[in-house]
Amino acid sequence: MTLPALCRRLALLPLLGFGLGWTAAQAETIALGLLAQERIALTATASELVTELPVPEGTAVTAGTLLVQLDPGTRKAAVDVARAQLAIASAEVDRLTAGARAEEIAIAEAGVAAARAAATEAEATLQRDRQLLTSGTITEARLQATTAARDAAEAGLAGKIAALDELRAGARPEDRRIAEARRDAALASLAAEQRRLDDLQIRAPRDGVLDSLPWNLGERVTLGSPVAVMAAGNRPFARVYIPETARVGLATGTKVTLRVDGLDAQLTGSVRWISSEPAFTPYYGLDQAQRSRLVYLAEIALPEDAPDLPAGLPVEVVLP
Repeated sequence: MTLPALCRRLALLPLLGFGLGWTAAQAETIALGLLAQERIALTATASELVTELPVPEGTAVTAGTLLVQLDPGTRKAAVDVARAQLAIASAEVDRLTAGARAEEIAIAEAGVAAARAAATEAEATLQRDRQLLTSGTITEARLQATTAARDAAEAGLAGKIAALDELRAGARPEDRRIAEARRDAALASLAAEQRRLDDLQIRAPRDGVLDSLPWNLGERVTLGSPVAVMAAGNRPFARVYIPETARVGLATGTKVTLRVDGLDAQLTGSVRWISSEPAFTPYYGLDQAQRSRLVYLAEIALPEDAPDLPAGLPVEVVLP
């Protein structure tokens, strides 16, 4: 067979059935990725020892289940201190609100009576010394001393009367407001310390599966480090990378076909999110020939009737 005839035969291959199948497969735009599941990382709120790990890894848990217990000793002491400070502040408010006791008022009244008697005696002494000064029996200096003693006695009486009136009137409104503000501050401090104590119990925020426990019993965790990782959600989703050439034709809600390794039937999913930024290399760092290599991270929701599939399986998404 001559070379031109062989070339003509090879040119006819794409028109055959085999050739049609090959070109159809090549025409598909595929996005590759993996099945994933929502993951929740629960972090340590304090640098404390792990004292309890009541749930093993891989266990299905409900919201509120205790996953990790950190040592509460220090926080319990802080709560006790805050509770004592609140008790002191509350007692001060109660004392100012209740006012003086009857016994305190009786003591003040007795003090007023004693001061009045002393003032009366001082006045009588002063009057007597004035008469003695007239007769020349005492000196002027003695009269001045007696006058000063009378003045001091009257001042003492006035002070005792004022103290009694203050007891009877009760605390000033300003003092009560100050005491109430201190009580409220102590109450808020107690609530904050109690919250810090409660945060040492790492609980599941929602239903899911406890995927991993990065720390072992007895280890001291670092503040902010993950101490429990949960897989949440009813079903996994596909996390794939959309080629740049197919990005313009996709939007949230677009229907796509999924092929999962190990699953014979294809699934119909929908785009639930597409990143607005290209992965890895920014667009302005590529020329026109290289821009087709860009990919955009996207998430594809599986249908409601999808079988129970584990996360991590490779998946292909046929794009429209």
